[in-house]
Amino acid sequence: MWDDARQLNAMAVTLALIAAAFLGWAVVGWMTRLPAFAFREVVVTTPLARTSGAHLESVIRSELSGTFFTMNLDRARAALARVPWVRGVALRRQWPRRLEIEVDEHAPFARWNDNALVDANGEVFVASYAGDLPQFHGPDGQAALMTARYREWAALLAPLALQMTGLDLSARGGWQIHAADDAGALTLDVGRDDVAGRLARFVAIYARTMGVLAHAGTHVDRVDLRYRNGFAARMPGFREKPGRKAS
Repeated sequence: MWDDARQLNAMAVTLALIAAAFLGWAVVGWMTRLPAFAFREVVVTTPLARTSGAHLESVIRSELSGTFFTMNLDRARAALARVPWVRGVALRRQWPRRLEIEVDEHAPFARWNDNALVDANGEVFVASYAGDLPQFHGPDGQAALMTARYREWAALLAPLALQMTGLDLSARGGWQIHAADDAGALTLDVGRDDVAGRLARFVAIYARTMGVLAHAGTHVDRVDLRYRNGFAARMPGFREKPGRKAS
């Protein structure tokens, strides 16, 4: 081979092309990291309802690095998504040195167990919120199901002037509904079997039972719907009158 001028020339050309490719790659890499391509303008394009603008700016300054060409967008999105109330982030690079950030925020729907919130999509997140929200207690991973059931059952109870204030789901799948009306709080023990049927029966006979008691000034604070053909009601302070003794 060393005596073959044609092969030597071909090898030399190949090596030259490889060297040129490596050199070109190095030059491109060097150019993309030049300060001339660094972002000069970072703009949040969506109005922030609950996310702290100062917190977001702090993360942008400390976590987002790189130029127009080298910024790791996945890493940037992950850093911004850790800011409280941020549900998701979309990043767009605008030539030559502008970065646009679109923030999707959580909408608070309920409180979750002891230290978190549930948004309108049934997603659990951690943030501080002082407003009134229904309270959910349930096993991990069940927030989306509880959000859907809350909406369904709140609509079912609304014609009775009962507003749901909370929802509990036990580890065994038993449901408990917390509601309130003008007279006070009411707890419904629904159980885990035929929940829709039990609630439908309760709504159907509400006017003839609970409604009559409420009209008479008797408040019921707990109802157990786990009966086949009826329910049991508890009235605080109620005492059954003793029967008259026979003479």
